[in-house]
Amino acid sequence: MRRPSGTIGDLAAACALPLAAACAVAAILAHGGRFSWRLDLLSHFAPLYLAGAILAALASIRGQRQTRTAVLSLSAVALVAGAALIAPELLRSTGPPAPANAPGQIKVIQFNVARSNRELPRVVDWLVAQRPDIVTINESSPAVRDAIVKRTGWHVSGGMGDLMIFSPQKRLTMNRQGGYEMVVNWVNATYPSASGPYEVMTAHLRWPNWPEIPLQERTLGVLTAYLPRDRMILTGDFNSTPWSFIRQRDDSAFGLIRRDRAVATWPTWSPVAFLPIDHIYAGPGWATVKVVRGPNLGSDHYPLIVTLAPITRPSAAPR
Repeated sequence: MRRPSGTIGDLAAACALPLAAACAVAAILAHGGRFSWRLDLLSHFAPLYLAGAILAALASIRGQRQTRTAVLSLSAVALVAGAALIAPELLRSTGPPAPANAPGQIKVIQFNVARSNRELPRVVDWLVAQRPDIVTINESSPAVRDAIVKRTGWHVSGGMGDLMIFSPQKRLTMNRQGGYEMVVNWVNATYPSASGPYEVMTAHLRWPNWPEIPLQERTLGVLTAYLPRDRMILTGDFNSTPWSFIRQRDDSAFGLIRRDRAVATWPTWSPVAFLPIDHIYAGPGWATVKVVRGPNLGSDHYPLIVTLAPITRPSAAPR
């Protein structure tokens, strides 16, 4: 007996068809990000194409055969194209690992605290409990600076702007290359450690729909090349995901290793954070002990925490 048309299953399948088509088209066009920063905008949402394709495929199961076939075909295209965007992030190296008891460890926290954050006491409580060596704050303010310094006594670099670096250790120097302040928002300083000095740089880049983004990324590459990169640490809210082609190009161009892998830090207001846009890079002189995401602390970003250990290279044999 033929099943009557117009069932709930058919309706769901009909709604699934445009969803599957949209995900397939967007995932395919996103690959044009290799050549166009405008098409690269689509690559940031690759996980949504995968989720949409799976949802559409499930919704089509009880639909009419012709509709179901079309939905499943489009969903398959979206899944393949979307997976091809995400796969490089899952397959790349995040640098040499180090055991939990590795000597000389430092803990680095990157956090876009958000200018509108009303939970600064809780933010400071959490930072103190973490006992970090370096904290880089994006969208900071005098109120954030004063709250942290008053409670901790930490030293601050960039204390007059909205990018700040906090550390229990007083910086050794701020060796800044001038002339780039109007292009990219960045702060850097050199800090001491038991294994020797290391450079810390933090940046906050614009959203990827701004035409200035390629210039900002190239400028950041120039700035990282200006100072020794073996033990450099670069953090920031880059406003770009690991499956975007601009982030992948930077992974190759910076001469540093991005230590986070697909750690979604935005947004906190969603049931599930789905965009990894905060990142921590470190030079080849560091091994990675641990990478974790912090809690919701009143910002639209989650903190990102990376623990590093210096790599001890064998000394040259005496002649």
